[in-house]
Amino acid sequence: MSKDLKRTLSLTDSISVVSGSMIGCGIFIVSADISRQVQSGFLLILVWLTAGFITLCGALSFAELAANITEEGGQYVYLKKIFNEKIAFLYGWTTFLVIQTGTIAAVCVAFSKFFGILVPYVNSHNYLLNYGVIKLSTQQVCALFTVIFLSFLNSRGIKHGVITQNLFTLTKVFSIIGIITAGLLFGFNWHTIHENVLIPQTFNFSLINTTATAIVGALFASITWNNITFIAGEIQEPTKNIPKALAYGSGLVVLLYLLINTIYLGVLPLDLIQNAPEEIVGAQLMSSIFGNAGRNITALIIMISAFGCANGMILTGSRVYYKMAKDRAFFRPLAAINRKTKVPVNSLWAQCLWICLLILWGNYTQLLDFVIYASLIFYVITTAGLFIYRKRHKKLNFRINNFFPASFLVLATYIIICLSIYKPLYTIPGLLITIAGIPIFHIWKKGTNG
Repeated sequence: MSKDLKRTLSLTDSISVVSGSMIGCGIFIVSADISRQVQSGFLLILVWLTAGFITLCGALSFAELAANITEEGGQYVYLKKIFNEKIAFLYGWTTFLVIQTGTIAAVCVAFSKFFGILVPYVNSHNYLLNYGVIKLSTQQVCALFTVIFLSFLNSRGIKHGVITQNLFTLTKVFSIIGIITAGLLFGFNWHTIHENVLIPQTFNFSLINTTATAIVGALFASITWNNITFIAGEIQEPTKNIPKALAYGSGLVVLLYLLINTIYLGVLPLDLIQNAPEEIVGAQLMSSIFGNAGRNITALIIMISAFGCANGMILTGSRVYYKMAKDRAFFRPLAAINRKTKVPVNSLWAQCLWICLLILWGNYTQLLDFVIYASLIFYVITTAGLFIYRKRHKKLNFRINNFFPASFLVLATYIIICLSIYKPLYTIPGLLITIAGIPIFHIWKKGTNG
Protein backbone atom coordinates (compact mmCIF):
# COMPACT_ATOMS: atom_id res chain seq x y z
CA MET A 1 0.00 0.00 0.00
CA SER A 2 1.27 3.44 -0.88
CA LYS A 3 1.75 5.94 1.95
CA ASP A 4 1.26 8.74 -0.56
CA LEU A 5 -2.19 7.91 -1.93
CA LYS A 6 -5.26 8.15 0.29
CA ARG A 7 -8.00 5.50 0.43
CA THR A 8 -11.03 7.71 -0.19
CA LEU A 9 -13.15 5.83 -2.75
CA SER A 10 -16.26 3.97 -1.62
CA LEU A 11 -17.86 0.88 -3.14
CA THR A 12 -20.30 3.08 -5.08
CA ASP A 13 -17.40 5.12 -6.49
CA SER A 14 -15.60 1.92 -7.45
CA ILE A 15 -18.62 0.47 -9.26
CA SER A 16 -18.95 3.78 -11.11
CA VAL A 17 -15.30 3.60 -12.23
CA VAL A 18 -15.76 0.00 -13.49
CA SER A 19 -18.97 0.54 -15.44
CA GLY A 20 -18.12 4.11 -16.48
CA SER A 21 -14.75 3.09 -17.94
CA MET A 22 -16.38 0.20 -19.80
CA ILE A 23 -19.26 2.10 -21.43
CA GLY A 24 -17.84 4.20 -24.23
CA CYS A 25 -18.86 4.50 -27.87
CA GLY A 26 -18.42 0.84 -28.85
CA ILE A 27 -21.86 -0.40 -27.90
CA PHE A 28 -23.45 2.08 -30.32
CA ILE A 29 -21.11 1.23 -33.20
CA VAL A 30 -19.41 -2.18 -33.26
CA SER A 31 -22.56 -4.26 -33.83
CA ALA A 32 -22.56 -3.10 -37.46
CA ASP A 33 -19.14 -4.61 -38.16
CA ILE A 34 -19.85 -7.75 -36.12
CA SER A 35 -23.11 -8.40 -37.97
CA ARG A 36 -21.34 -8.01 -41.32
CA GLN A 37 -18.76 -10.59 -40.30
CA VAL A 38 -21.18 -13.21 -38.94
CA GLN A 39 -24.07 -12.44 -41.35
CA SER A 40 -26.63 -13.50 -38.75
CA GLY A 41 -28.63 -11.84 -35.99
CA PHE A 42 -28.49 -15.05 -33.97
CA LEU A 43 -24.70 -15.09 -34.18
CA LEU A 44 -24.60 -11.38 -33.32
CA ILE A 45 -26.35 -12.13 -30.03
CA LEU A 46 -24.13 -15.20 -29.55
CA VAL A 47 -21.04 -12.97 -29.99
CA TRP A 48 -22.28 -10.54 -27.32
CA LEU A 49 -23.27 -13.39 -24.99
CA THR A 50 -19.84 -14.97 -25.34
CA ALA A 51 -18.08 -11.63 -24.95
CA GLY A 52 -20.16 -10.96 -21.84
CA PHE A 53 -19.27 -14.35 -20.38
CA ILE A 54 -15.56 -13.83 -21.11
CA THR A 55 -15.73 -10.33 -19.60
CA LEU A 56 -17.32 -11.62 -16.40
CA CYS A 57 -14.85 -14.51 -16.12
CA GLY A 58 -11.92 -12.16 -16.63
CA ALA A 59 -13.27 -9.55 -14.21
CA LEU A 60 -13.88 -12.14 -11.50
CA SER A 61 -10.40 -13.61 -12.01
CA PHE A 62 -8.87 -10.17 -11.59
CA ALA A 63 -11.08 -9.66 -8.54
CA GLU A 64 -9.12 -12.38 -6.75
CA LEU A 65 -5.79 -10.79 -7.60
CA ALA A 66 -7.07 -7.32 -6.67
CA ALA A 67 -8.37 -8.53 -3.30
CA ASN A 68 -4.99 -10.04 -2.42
CA ILE A 69 -2.66 -7.46 -3.99
CA THR A 70 -4.13 -4.11 -2.97
CA GLU A 71 -1.44 -1.77 -4.29
CA GLU A 72 -2.03 0.87 -6.95
CA GLY A 73 -0.89 -0.12 -10.45
CA GLY A 74 -3.15 -3.13 -10.89
CA GLN A 75 -2.18 -5.43 -13.73
CA TYR A 76 1.36 -4.02 -13.88
CA VAL A 77 1.89 -4.96 -10.20
CA TYR A 78 0.36 -8.43 -10.65
CA LEU A 79 2.72 -9.22 -13.52
CA LYS A 80 5.71 -7.96 -11.56
CA LYS A 81 4.91 -9.92 -8.39
CA ILE A 82 3.95 -13.14 -10.17
CA PHE A 83 6.46 -13.15 -13.02
CA ASN A 84 9.23 -10.55 -13.28
CA GLU A 85 10.05 -6.90 -13.92
CA LYS A 86 10.52 -7.38 -17.66
CA ILE A 87 7.00 -8.69 -18.34
CA ALA A 88 5.55 -5.99 -16.09
CA PHE A 89 7.54 -3.32 -17.93
CA LEU A 90 6.38 -4.60 -21.33
CA TYR A 91 2.79 -4.33 -20.14
CA GLY A 92 3.34 -0.81 -18.77
CA TRP A 93 5.25 0.21 -21.91
CA THR A 94 2.44 -0.98 -24.20
CA THR A 95 -0.20 0.54 -21.93
CA PHE A 96 1.45 3.97 -22.01
CA LEU A 97 2.33 3.80 -25.69
CA VAL A 98 -1.15 2.99 -26.95
CA ILE A 99 -3.45 0.63 -24.98
CA GLN A 100 -4.60 3.23 -22.47
CA THR A 101 -3.56 6.44 -24.22
CA GLY A 102 -4.65 5.30 -27.69
CA THR A 103 -8.05 4.29 -26.36
CA ILE A 104 -8.47 7.65 -24.63
CA ALA A 105 -7.43 9.45 -27.83
CA ALA A 106 -9.97 7.47 -29.86
CA VAL A 107 -12.73 8.11 -27.32
CA CYS A 108 -12.01 11.87 -27.19
CA VAL A 109 -12.05 12.14 -30.97
CA ALA A 110 -15.35 10.20 -30.97
CA PHE A 111 -16.68 12.74 -28.46
CA SER A 112 -15.64 15.54 -30.84
CA LYS A 113 -17.13 13.73 -33.83
CA PHE A 114 -20.55 13.50 -32.25
CA PHE A 115 -20.27 17.01 -30.84
CA GLY A 116 -19.92 18.00 -34.49
CA ILE A 117 -23.38 16.56 -35.23
CA LEU A 118 -24.81 19.15 -32.85
CA VAL A 119 -22.30 21.90 -33.76
CA PRO A 120 -21.35 21.41 -37.46
CA TYR A 121 -18.42 23.83 -37.17
CA VAL A 122 -16.56 21.04 -35.36
CA ASN A 123 -15.57 18.50 -38.02
CA SER A 124 -12.52 16.76 -39.43
CA HIS A 125 -12.53 18.81 -42.67
CA ASN A 126 -12.66 22.27 -41.10
CA TYR A 127 -8.98 23.14 -40.70
CA LEU A 128 -7.60 25.89 -38.51
CA LEU A 129 -4.11 25.02 -39.81
CA ASN A 130 -3.37 23.37 -43.14
CA TYR A 131 0.26 23.58 -44.24
CA GLY A 132 1.26 20.38 -46.01
CA VAL A 133 1.62 17.67 -43.40
CA ILE A 134 0.83 20.14 -40.61
CA LYS A 135 -2.93 20.04 -40.20
CA LEU A 136 -5.18 20.93 -37.31
CA SER A 137 -8.94 20.51 -37.60
CA THR A 138 -11.63 21.87 -35.33
CA GLN A 139 -12.42 18.24 -34.43
CA GLN A 140 -8.86 17.73 -33.22
CA VAL A 141 -8.98 20.99 -31.22
CA CYS A 142 -12.17 19.84 -29.52
CA ALA A 143 -10.58 16.47 -28.69
CA LEU A 144 -7.43 18.17 -27.36
CA PHE A 145 -9.50 20.47 -25.17
CA THR A 146 -11.41 17.46 -23.81
CA VAL A 147 -8.20 15.63 -22.84
CA ILE A 148 -6.64 18.71 -21.27
CA PHE A 149 -9.82 19.64 -19.38
CA LEU A 150 -10.29 16.13 -17.95
CA SER A 151 -6.61 15.91 -17.00
CA PHE A 152 -6.90 19.26 -15.22
CA LEU A 153 -10.06 18.14 -13.45
CA ASN A 154 -8.37 14.96 -12.21
CA SER A 155 -5.26 16.89 -11.16
CA ARG A 156 -7.41 18.79 -8.64
CA GLY A 157 -7.90 15.65 -6.59
CA ILE A 158 -9.34 12.18 -7.01
CA LYS A 159 -12.70 13.27 -5.61
CA HIS A 160 -13.11 15.76 -8.46
CA GLY A 161 -12.51 12.99 -10.98
CA VAL A 162 -14.77 10.54 -9.18
CA ILE A 163 -17.64 13.02 -8.79
CA THR A 164 -17.45 13.63 -12.54
CA GLN A 165 -17.28 9.88 -13.11
CA ASN A 166 -20.32 9.19 -10.92
CA LEU A 167 -22.37 11.88 -12.63
CA PHE A 168 -21.59 10.74 -16.15
CA THR A 169 -21.83 7.03 -15.37
CA LEU A 170 -25.29 7.52 -13.90
CA THR A 171 -26.34 9.63 -16.88
CA LYS A 172 -25.17 7.19 -19.52
CA VAL A 173 -26.56 4.13 -17.75
CA PHE A 174 -29.99 5.75 -17.62
CA SER A 175 -29.57 6.93 -21.22
CA ILE A 176 -28.95 3.36 -22.40
CA ILE A 177 -31.94 2.21 -20.35
CA GLY A 178 -33.91 4.99 -22.08
CA ILE A 179 -32.89 3.73 -25.54
CA ILE A 180 -33.83 0.17 -24.58
CA THR A 181 -37.20 1.34 -23.23
CA ALA A 182 -37.92 3.51 -26.28
CA GLY A 183 -37.09 0.65 -28.62
CA LEU A 184 -39.23 -1.78 -26.67
CA LEU A 185 -42.26 0.53 -26.45
CA PHE A 186 -42.21 2.25 -29.84
CA GLY A 187 -40.29 0.11 -32.33
CA PHE A 188 -40.00 -3.50 -31.21
CA ASN A 189 -41.49 -5.97 -33.69
CA TRP A 190 -41.68 -9.70 -33.03
CA HIS A 191 -41.63 -10.48 -36.75
CA THR A 192 -38.39 -8.49 -37.17
CA ILE A 193 -36.61 -10.23 -34.32
CA HIS A 194 -37.86 -13.62 -35.54
CA GLU A 195 -36.41 -12.95 -38.99
CA ASN A 196 -33.14 -11.68 -37.54
CA VAL A 197 -32.38 -14.47 -35.08
CA LEU A 198 -33.04 -17.50 -37.24
CA ILE A 199 -30.57 -20.18 -36.15
CA PRO A 200 -28.07 -21.11 -38.91
CA GLN A 201 -28.85 -24.52 -40.37
CA THR A 202 -25.29 -25.72 -40.09
CA PHE A 203 -22.64 -25.11 -37.46
CA ASN A 204 -19.14 -25.94 -38.63
CA PHE A 205 -15.60 -25.18 -37.56
CA SER A 206 -15.29 -22.32 -40.05
CA LEU A 207 -18.38 -20.63 -38.60
CA ILE A 208 -17.03 -21.00 -35.06
CA ASN A 209 -13.71 -19.45 -36.11
CA THR A 210 -15.49 -16.55 -37.83
CA THR A 211 -17.49 -15.93 -34.67
CA ALA A 212 -14.29 -16.06 -32.58
CA THR A 213 -12.59 -13.38 -34.69
CA ALA A 214 -15.74 -11.23 -34.78
CA ILE A 215 -15.90 -11.22 -30.98
CA VAL A 216 -12.95 -8.83 -30.70
CA GLY A 217 -15.13 -5.76 -31.25
CA ALA A 218 -17.57 -6.84 -28.54
CA LEU A 219 -14.77 -7.66 -26.11
CA PHE A 220 -13.05 -4.36 -26.47
CA ALA A 221 -16.29 -2.44 -26.10
CA SER A 222 -16.15 -3.58 -22.47
CA ILE A 223 -12.70 -4.87 -21.62
CA THR A 224 -11.52 -1.84 -19.63
CA TRP A 225 -12.91 -3.31 -16.40
CA ASN A 226 -9.29 -3.79 -15.30
CA ASN A 227 -8.94 0.00 -14.86
CA ILE A 228 -10.33 -0.24 -11.31
CA THR A 229 -7.25 -2.25 -10.29
CA PHE A 230 -4.99 0.66 -11.27
CA ILE A 231 -6.41 2.73 -8.39
CA ALA A 232 -6.56 -0.08 -5.82
CA GLY A 233 -4.37 2.02 -3.50
CA GLU A 234 -7.14 4.63 -3.22
CA ILE A 235 -10.13 2.38 -2.53
CA GLN A 236 -11.55 1.85 0.95
CA GLU A 237 -11.54 -1.78 2.14
CA PRO A 238 -10.09 -3.01 -1.18
CA THR A 239 -10.27 -6.66 -0.20
CA LYS A 240 -14.06 -6.43 -0.10
CA ASN A 241 -14.89 -3.53 -2.38
CA ILE A 242 -12.81 -4.27 -5.48
CA PRO A 243 -14.27 -7.77 -6.07
CA LYS A 244 -17.77 -6.39 -5.53
CA ALA A 245 -17.11 -3.45 -7.85
CA LEU A 246 -15.79 -5.74 -10.59
CA ALA A 247 -18.73 -8.15 -10.24
CA TYR A 248 -21.49 -5.53 -10.01
CA GLY A 249 -20.00 -3.03 -12.46
CA SER A 250 -19.11 -5.49 -15.22
CA GLY A 251 -22.33 -7.46 -14.66
CA LEU A 252 -24.42 -4.30 -15.15
CA VAL A 253 -22.62 -3.39 -18.38
CA VAL A 254 -22.87 -6.91 -19.82
CA LEU A 255 -26.62 -6.93 -19.10
CA LEU A 256 -27.14 -3.52 -20.73
CA TYR A 257 -25.12 -4.57 -23.80
CA LEU A 258 -27.18 -7.72 -24.27
CA LEU A 259 -30.46 -5.84 -23.87
CA ILE A 260 -29.59 -3.05 -26.31
CA ASN A 261 -28.43 -5.54 -28.96
CA THR A 262 -31.69 -7.44 -28.52
CA ILE A 263 -33.51 -4.15 -29.13
CA TYR A 264 -31.39 -3.53 -32.26
CA LEU A 265 -32.51 -6.89 -33.61
CA GLY A 266 -36.13 -6.32 -32.59
CA VAL A 267 -36.43 -2.93 -34.27
CA LEU A 268 -34.08 -2.93 -37.27
CA PRO A 269 -33.78 -5.43 -40.13
CA LEU A 270 -30.33 -7.03 -40.23
CA ASP A 271 -29.30 -5.15 -43.38
CA LEU A 272 -29.95 -1.81 -41.65
CA ILE A 273 -27.77 -2.89 -38.72
CA GLN A 274 -25.02 -3.93 -41.12
CA ASN A 275 -25.22 -0.72 -43.17
CA ALA A 276 -26.04 1.87 -40.52
CA PRO A 277 -24.74 5.34 -41.55
CA GLU A 278 -21.16 5.67 -40.26
CA GLU A 279 -21.82 2.34 -38.48
CA ILE A 280 -23.75 4.09 -35.68
CA VAL A 281 -26.41 1.45 -35.04
CA GLY A 282 -27.69 3.35 -32.00
CA ALA A 283 -28.44 6.41 -34.17
CA GLN A 284 -30.09 4.21 -36.81
CA LEU A 285 -32.32 2.75 -34.09
CA MET A 286 -33.36 6.11 -32.63
CA SER A 287 -33.80 7.69 -36.08
CA SER A 288 -36.19 4.92 -37.08
CA ILE A 289 -38.36 5.81 -34.08
CA PHE A 290 -37.97 9.59 -33.64
CA GLY A 291 -36.48 10.79 -36.95
CA ASN A 292 -33.73 13.46 -36.88
CA ALA A 293 -34.48 14.23 -33.24
CA GLY A 294 -33.57 10.63 -32.41
CA ARG A 295 -30.27 11.04 -34.25
CA ASN A 296 -29.43 14.14 -32.22
CA ILE A 297 -30.43 12.44 -28.96
CA THR A 298 -28.11 9.54 -29.81
CA ALA A 299 -25.26 11.94 -30.57
CA LEU A 300 -25.74 13.53 -27.13
CA ILE A 301 -25.83 10.11 -25.42
CA ILE A 302 -22.64 8.99 -27.19
CA MET A 303 -20.97 12.26 -26.18
CA ILE A 304 -21.90 11.63 -22.55
CA SER A 305 -20.65 8.03 -22.79
CA ALA A 306 -17.37 9.07 -24.41
CA PHE A 307 -16.75 11.87 -21.90
CA GLY A 308 -17.36 9.60 -18.90
CA CYS A 309 -15.26 6.79 -20.39
CA ALA A 310 -12.33 9.13 -21.11
CA ASN A 311 -12.53 10.58 -17.60
CA GLY A 312 -12.38 7.13 -15.98
CA MET A 313 -9.43 6.05 -18.11
CA ILE A 314 -7.51 9.28 -17.55
CA LEU A 315 -8.07 8.97 -13.81
CA THR A 316 -6.93 5.35 -13.59
CA GLY A 317 -4.23 5.13 -16.27
CA SER A 318 -2.00 7.72 -14.63
CA ARG A 319 -1.61 5.45 -11.59
CA VAL A 320 0.13 2.78 -13.69
CA TYR A 321 2.92 5.11 -14.83
CA TYR A 322 3.15 6.55 -11.30
CA LYS A 323 3.72 3.04 -9.94
CA MET A 324 6.27 2.24 -12.64
CA ALA A 325 8.14 5.44 -11.80
CA LYS A 326 8.13 4.53 -8.09
CA ASP A 327 9.70 1.20 -9.09
CA ARG A 328 12.32 3.12 -11.12
CA ALA A 329 11.01 1.44 -14.27
CA PHE A 330 9.87 4.71 -15.83
CA PHE A 331 10.69 8.42 -15.73
CA ARG A 332 11.35 9.16 -12.05
CA PRO A 333 9.52 12.55 -11.95
CA LEU A 334 6.26 10.70 -12.70
CA ALA A 335 6.37 9.30 -9.15
CA ALA A 336 5.73 12.75 -7.69
CA ILE A 337 2.56 13.22 -5.63
CA ASN A 338 1.02 16.64 -5.10
CA ARG A 339 1.02 17.22 -1.34
CA LYS A 340 -2.33 19.01 -1.35
CA THR A 341 -4.37 16.92 -3.79
CA LYS A 342 -2.61 13.56 -3.22
CA VAL A 343 -2.66 12.99 -6.98
CA PRO A 344 0.27 11.89 -9.24
CA VAL A 345 0.09 15.12 -11.23
CA ASN A 346 3.25 14.58 -13.29
CA SER A 347 1.98 11.20 -14.42
CA LEU A 348 -1.39 12.74 -15.32
CA TRP A 349 0.19 15.49 -17.43
CA ALA A 350 2.69 13.13 -19.11
CA GLN A 351 -0.24 10.92 -20.08
CA CYS A 352 -2.13 14.01 -21.30
CA LEU A 353 0.81 15.11 -23.46
CA TRP A 354 1.15 11.72 -25.15
CA ILE A 355 -2.61 11.49 -25.79
CA CYS A 356 -2.51 14.94 -27.38
CA LEU A 357 0.36 13.87 -29.65
CA LEU A 358 -1.61 10.78 -30.71
CA ILE A 359 -4.62 12.97 -31.53
CA LEU A 360 -2.43 15.33 -33.57
CA TRP A 361 -0.73 12.40 -35.32
CA GLY A 362 -4.11 11.13 -36.48
CA ASN A 363 -3.28 7.43 -37.04
CA TYR A 364 -3.77 6.34 -33.43
CA THR A 365 -6.84 4.22 -34.31
CA GLN A 366 -4.80 1.94 -36.58
CA LEU A 367 -2.13 1.66 -33.90
CA LEU A 368 -4.82 0.84 -31.37
CA ASP A 369 -6.16 -1.97 -33.59
CA PHE A 370 -2.67 -3.49 -33.72
CA VAL A 371 -2.20 -3.45 -29.95
CA ILE A 372 -5.59 -4.97 -29.10
CA TYR A 373 -4.05 -8.36 -29.83
CA ALA A 374 -1.13 -7.76 -27.47
CA SER A 375 -3.54 -6.48 -24.82
CA LEU A 376 -5.51 -9.74 -24.94
CA ILE A 377 -2.28 -11.70 -24.55
CA PHE A 378 -1.47 -9.76 -21.37
CA TYR A 379 -4.91 -10.57 -20.00
CA VAL A 380 -4.24 -14.27 -20.59
CA ILE A 381 -0.77 -14.11 -19.01
CA THR A 382 -2.13 -12.31 -15.94
CA THR A 383 -5.03 -14.75 -15.51
CA ALA A 384 -2.66 -17.72 -15.85
CA GLY A 385 -0.52 -16.05 -13.20
CA LEU A 386 -3.44 -16.32 -10.79
CA PHE A 387 -2.79 -20.07 -10.43
CA ILE A 388 0.91 -19.41 -9.79
CA TYR A 389 0.02 -16.85 -7.14
CA ARG A 390 -2.24 -19.38 -5.41
CA LYS A 391 0.59 -21.89 -5.17
CA ARG A 392 2.87 -19.35 -3.52
CA HIS A 393 0.24 -17.95 -1.15
CA LYS A 394 -1.94 -20.52 0.56
CA LYS A 395 -3.86 -18.03 2.70
CA LEU A 396 -5.92 -15.74 0.48
CA ASN A 397 -8.25 -12.90 1.38
CA PHE A 398 -10.60 -13.84 -1.45
CA ARG A 399 -10.70 -16.76 -3.87
CA ILE A 400 -12.86 -17.28 -6.93
CA ASN A 401 -14.01 -20.65 -8.27
CA ASN A 402 -11.55 -22.21 -10.76
CA PHE A 403 -14.33 -22.27 -13.37
CA PHE A 404 -13.98 -18.54 -14.08
CA PRO A 405 -10.21 -18.19 -14.70
CA ALA A 406 -10.13 -21.54 -16.52
CA SER A 407 -13.00 -20.51 -18.81
CA PHE A 408 -11.35 -17.16 -19.51
CA LEU A 409 -8.03 -18.82 -20.37
CA VAL A 410 -9.59 -21.35 -22.74
CA LEU A 411 -11.83 -18.88 -24.60
CA ALA A 412 -9.36 -15.98 -24.75
CA THR A 413 -6.55 -18.27 -25.92
CA TYR A 414 -8.79 -19.67 -28.65
CA ILE A 415 -9.59 -16.13 -29.82
CA ILE A 416 -5.86 -15.27 -29.87
CA ILE A 417 -5.17 -18.36 -32.00
CA CYS A 418 -7.98 -17.49 -34.42
CA LEU A 419 -6.73 -13.92 -34.75
CA SER A 420 -3.18 -15.17 -35.34
CA ILE A 421 -4.34 -17.45 -38.16
CA TYR A 422 -7.06 -15.37 -39.83
CA LYS A 423 -5.89 -11.78 -39.19
CA PRO A 424 -2.07 -11.79 -39.15
CA LEU A 425 -1.86 -8.21 -40.41
CA TYR A 426 -4.08 -7.25 -37.49
CA THR A 427 -1.97 -9.06 -34.90
CA ILE A 428 1.72 -9.11 -35.81
CA PRO A 429 2.26 -5.30 -35.61
CA GLY A 430 0.72 -5.28 -32.12
CA LEU A 431 3.10 -7.97 -31.00
CA LEU A 432 6.04 -6.06 -32.51
CA ILE A 433 5.10 -2.91 -30.58
CA THR A 434 5.24 -4.88 -27.35
CA ILE A 435 8.47 -6.70 -28.25
CA ALA A 436 10.07 -3.34 -29.08
CA GLY A 437 9.91 -2.65 -25.35
CA ILE A 438 12.48 -5.38 -24.59
CA PRO A 439 15.59 -3.39 -25.61
CA ILE A 440 14.06 -0.30 -23.97
CA PHE A 441 13.74 -2.27 -20.71
CA HIS A 442 17.40 -3.35 -20.78
CA ILE A 443 18.58 0.17 -21.62
CA TRP A 444 16.48 1.53 -18.78
CA LYS A 445 17.75 -1.04 -16.27
CA LYS A 446 21.34 -0.44 -17.32
CA GLY A 447 20.88 3.29 -16.84
CA THR A 448 19.21 2.83 -13.44
CA ASN A 449 21.84 0.41 -12.14
CA GLY A 450 24.61 2.54 -13.55
